[in-house]
Amino acid sequence: MTFLKAALKAMTCAVFAGLLLWAAPAAEAAKPLKQLTAEQSQALDEITGYLASFKNLKGEFTQVSPKGNVSRGLFFLSKPGKMRFEYAPPNPFLIVSDGTWVTIKNTKKEKGDQYPLSQTPLRLVLGDNINIRKETNIYGIDTNDGLISVTLEDRKGNVPGYMILVYDRERQSLQQWVVVDGKGGKTTVTLENVEQVAKVDPKLYVVKIKRKEREAK
Repeated sequence: MTFLKAALKAMTCAVFAGLLLWAAPAAEAAKPLKQLTAEQSQALDEITGYLASFKNLKGEFTQVSPKGNVSRGLFFLSKPGKMRFEYAPPNPFLIVSDGTWVTIKNTKKEKGDQYPLSQTPLRLVLGDNINIRKETNIYGIDTNDGLISVTLEDRKGNVPGYMILVYDRERQSLQQWVVVDGKGGKTTVTLENVEQVAKVDPKLYVVKIKRKEREAK
């Protein structure tokens, strides 16, 4: 399964209605932080500032599934809400968010699935005015070797489960995110050669799937 095929289906309950529920965060982060230290607050401001600073990104990614399968490819992000993950062969999947829907398409079969963006964890990365302090429960903030790691979940419960964002202070860039399912399975996506760009071709955020497949949902 691909990053969102595996992560999205395991990650949400409302959108992927009736699919897999996520458990509460891991035992080592069982309760949200009630108060941040000065160091933690500064670290959170850094990663929040970065997420608010860009409009368009492009780069490369490496994904490791819960079973250890490795996939690579190219990605494009445009705020608000747009994303494209192109997997390199032999992986046939393409993941596109047009700002409203996230489509996971098998390019060999022209089949796909669609989910509302608002009910996925992607909104925390692709939103225009996301306030991490107000919109998430924060379970941990760690700073080691120039990296900031923030463990969080959606406070409103729209996206049950939790994810980890990793920010590289030296590069001033989001380096990685990790989603953890209810069984402890981790899907890790590492970003490389990330660039802020003035514009991304809007056609990259348009994808078509067989009509009957979409209507069957």
